[in-house]
Amino acid sequence: MIHQYKNNGYDIVLDVNSGAIHIVDDPTYDMISEYEGKPREDVISDIVEKYPSETKDDIEEAYDEITQLKEQNALFTVDPYENRVIDYTKRPTVVKAMCLNVAHACNLSCRYCFADEGLYFGKKAELMSYETGKAALDFLIANSGHRRNLEVDFFGGEPTLNFDVVKRLVAYGRSREKETGKNFRFTFTTNGILLNDEIMDFANQEMDNVVMSIDGRKEVHDHMRPFHNGDPTWDIIVPKYQKFAAMREKLGKQYYVRGTYTRYNLDFAKDILAMADLGFRQISIEPVVAPPEADYSLRLEDIPVLEEQYDILAKEMVERHGTDREFNFFHFMIDLEGGPCVYKRLSGCGSGTEYVSVTPDGGIFPCHQFVGKPDFKIGNVWDGIDRQDIVTEFKGCNVYSRPKCRECFAKFYCSGGCTANAYNFTGNLRDVYEIGCALEKKRIECAIMIKAACAEKDAKLQESKEKTA
Repeated sequence: MIHQYKNNGYDIVLDVNSGAIHIVDDPTYDMISEYEGKPREDVISDIVEKYPSETKDDIEEAYDEITQLKEQNALFTVDPYENRVIDYTKRPTVVKAMCLNVAHACNLSCRYCFADEGLYFGKKAELMSYETGKAALDFLIANSGHRRNLEVDFFGGEPTLNFDVVKRLVAYGRSREKETGKNFRFTFTTNGILLNDEIMDFANQEMDNVVMSIDGRKEVHDHMRPFHNGDPTWDIIVPKYQKFAAMREKLGKQYYVRGTYTRYNLDFAKDILAMADLGFRQISIEPVVAPPEADYSLRLEDIPVLEEQYDILAKEMVERHGTDREFNFFHFMIDLEGGPCVYKRLSGCGSGTEYVSVTPDGGIFPCHQFVGKPDFKIGNVWDGIDRQDIVTEFKGCNVYSRPKCRECFAKFYCSGGCTANAYNFTGNLRDVYEIGCALEKKRIECAIMIKAACAEKDAKLQESKEKTA
């Protein structure tokens, strides 16, 4: 399977099953599109007629190079796993990551919050006790098999509302590392309201990553992320985030600012660039996932506008490459070097199998987006998993079990997409979320173009340096 597209002046050909990427000229691009459907002489005749400025010898040479690439398994490759009868559900359950919902409470009233303003559809706010969190870490250790590195994300709600417990749980996790041979990688996600020097210092010492929520431009952010009384929050959090990000960068520690775009800011590239211009170098912004009846929800007719925004962003990132205004965008950071990973083909996102979410009362769910759905509770941190039927169902969620993924060029990069989104929009774990799929495909196309353009830019710069040396 191949995928061909043009972006920002580049003719790009992706061989889906090998992961090989080819940047070609127009005649070769058109030749590849005809290669498997016509005899050699017919293809060459078509290209000679379409490109009269090209010699027949050059076109024949290009055709032979395509044939060589096919023989080298770099074009028109087949997927050796596609037609095998594999029982994916018999994979062992090894948990390597946990979302620890230490607070089902929040001090903001974000209009698009999937977690019901942090309450996860519960009747009252709830904070996780140290004992429950300790049992959760014990569960993770006990169910992690031979995995050494374990990921724990302190989540909510707003985890800084329960930060004393966070600190105690980090200390407990560290105390068990030597004994168990495990290494905890802690992360926490915050809305920034309670962020202070004490929390920043602790995070810089103990957190492998921190995620700071901000939606970009002040007017966009304050419209969607106000206090409960409607008051704005942007002016409160931005100076803290700038300080925190600078500290993390100086220490060589990971962070990123993360936003959500909605129908109220379809021009979201401006929000990403606004965050970059505030000095943030690691940025993510996600499309909102909301019921169709919500006034801020994205619709199918918005897709062309959103795709254009990713193109605008990609071109700007190429322009800023190599300057002090350069930044990383999370959704363009895909691995284009190693080729499609067999394991990812089978495991999908890992929800419900490699990754679980734990609620303040110790309940275990397949991921944070299934929290609040009683039918998806798979156990608790004291007794372990008691709904193996649900776990088995999640083990079967991958690109081979989703019919709509089979002919999609993006399948080995997204691993079948978000299972929660698929379920919320279709009622079927093995279906797909159509808007999410369209946007993921566009992001992958942009990411490949950026790699090509930046490599070309670097080569020209190097050539210029050598000439002036």
